Amino acid sequence: MPSKTLVSLAVLLAILVTIVEGGLSSTGTHNYDLSKIADLRKLYNSKVFVADRMKRPLDGMPVAFGALSHSGVRVTLADGSQWLVHKGDSFGKASNTVVVDARHMSSNWKIIETKDFTGTKTVSDFVKAGGTDYSLIFDNCHDGAERMMDQ
Repeated sequence: MPSKTLVSLAVLLAILVTIVEGGLSSTGTHNYDLSKIADLRKLYNSKVFVADRMKRPLDGMPVAFGALSHSGVRVTLADGSQWLVHKGDSFGKASNTVVVDARHMSSNWKIIETKDFTGTKTVSDFVKAGGTDYSLIFDNCHDGAERMMDQ
């Protein structure tokens, strides 16, 4: 039976190497920013210093209007790098909450709330707070983003 660490790494790998579409960039495809297990483990365990809850219009809509929008949380790490943690239906294989390099975010994303976590949480904590499952009514991107900010 695989250890919990190996299972966690496998889940993380599945999360991070998922192509996430919609609002990230205009190309639709990306070179993966991280491909080595050591890099993925380092990101997963990295401390989050600032988190921005963000919102953008749904694909094909000109503006974000309440629940008719997409939410996520952009985290800033000690090294200044920024990553978007967000969830959606079929975004990932092992989890519907995924982590992508914030450099791929479109300019349509707007900050809704900012919170200083002072390194007390990790990227892993944000992924876990986002949740593995997705439900449009009961556990959507807005619910996941709120849980991430409330931890």
